[in-house]
Amino acid sequence: MIRGRYTDIARLRGRVEGDVSIRGHIRSNRAGARVGFMDINDGTCFSGCQVVYETGAGSGMVAAAKYPTGAAVEAEGELVFTPEARQPFEVRARKIALIGDCDADYPMQKKRHTPEFLRELPHLRVRTNTFSALFRVRDALSAAIHGYLRGEGFIYVAAPIITGNDAEGAGEAFGIASELFDRPASLTVSGQLHLEPFALAYDKAYTFGPAFRAENSNTPTHAAEFWMVEPEMSFADLEDDMIVMEALVKHCIGEVLERCPDEMRFFDALAAEDPLIARLEAVKNSAFGRMTYTEAVSLLERSGEDFKYPARWGLDLKTEHERYLCERVAGGPLFLTDYPKEIKAFYMRRNDDGRTVAACDLLVPEVGELIGGSQREERYDMLISRMRDMGIPEAPLKWYADLRRFGSVPHAGFGLGVERFLMYLTGVGNIRDTLPYARTPGRLIF
Repeated sequence: MIRGRYTDIARLRGRVEGDVSIRGHIRSNRAGARVGFMDINDGTCFSGCQVVYETGAGSGMVAAAKYPTGAAVEAEGELVFTPEARQPFEVRARKIALIGDCDADYPMQKKRHTPEFLRELPHLRVRTNTFSALFRVRDALSAAIHGYLRGEGFIYVAAPIITGNDAEGAGEAFGIASELFDRPASLTVSGQLHLEPFALAYDKAYTFGPAFRAENSNTPTHAAEFWMVEPEMSFADLEDDMIVMEALVKHCIGEVLERCPDEMRFFDALAAEDPLIARLEAVKNSAFGRMTYTEAVSLLERSGEDFKYPARWGLDLKTEHERYLCERVAGGPLFLTDYPKEIKAFYMRRNDDGRTVAACDLLVPEVGELIGGSQREERYDMLISRMRDMGIPEAPLKWYADLRRFGSVPHAGFGLGVERFLMYLTGVGNIRDTLPYARTPGRLIF
């Protein structure tokens, strides 16, 4: 007898003889007078395994007909391949043993629930088709990110979660028990500052971990805790930065489509009015556009569109502006570059015009901003001047500024929000549904 996961059995198609045994949770159980059909899923793939069993009095499986949705069972029987049916194989059971019963108030009985309802049950929603597919795609995306960066020579660094620096200078960090330390401490908003020393030592480095923002924003794209991948490169300028961003996005799209075909077909069917897979394939095979912030604002002002928020030079662009630019103007992904220095972080390299910085945002259809990056300010005097202009205390960041005195080189990097990328890949419209346990303002589940 082969005992194991049914996907392991499926991979042996055409070479399996004898009995098999599978274990998992019941997704559905339909029993007739003579035959029953039980859909069992063990989490190893998107689809379940159909188990066919006899329900007659002499079959020895009368009790199986009453096993409820959600119960854990083990089925033993003969594996039969069924290429003419919807499922590629089924198990014709001789024995189905109940491992863990499921109470009648199991909330996943219905086939369809609203996202709002399921957000209250993060410990159970992963058993539904949508979230089973979503978190498998998230796993594939994470593996693709690591795989691409390591393949390009980046070394992984675990940046600290507790920090004494606010990398963005926006004052939106979560303060923590500072009495434990010799200075105020907070949860990190970015690992970038701590990563730059490693990039200067190893040429290329990246961190991949949680980040936190104490921003009271209840939008579909904001969360108090989220995950970021942040690569940094020495001897690199903004153009080098954008080349890596584009290659990373295309690589991840390709990997997800290849490794999660069933899951992506599921999401494609949900997005019937806007074919998801075709859009992703088009992005993977396209060249990303380039446009300066100044050009974009001029275009928006002349567009004649009735935007909710005005577009003026010196103001940050809103999602409606970003989507208009990449969907209506560029017809695909678009890099916006050279933003006004007043709306960007202190560490971004000032351009020769004195008004803008060597920064970029990657805009994608349906989402807007997906990645933000910049060439870092490698000139000591210019960095200190910018910190003073913004009122950023110099003493806590002396170590960071000193990197500009001890063998400084041009360097660049970017930050990619994993959840926003996942929203883009799957068409899921709310960041709360892309996190295993979402932490958002006003709500802390578990």
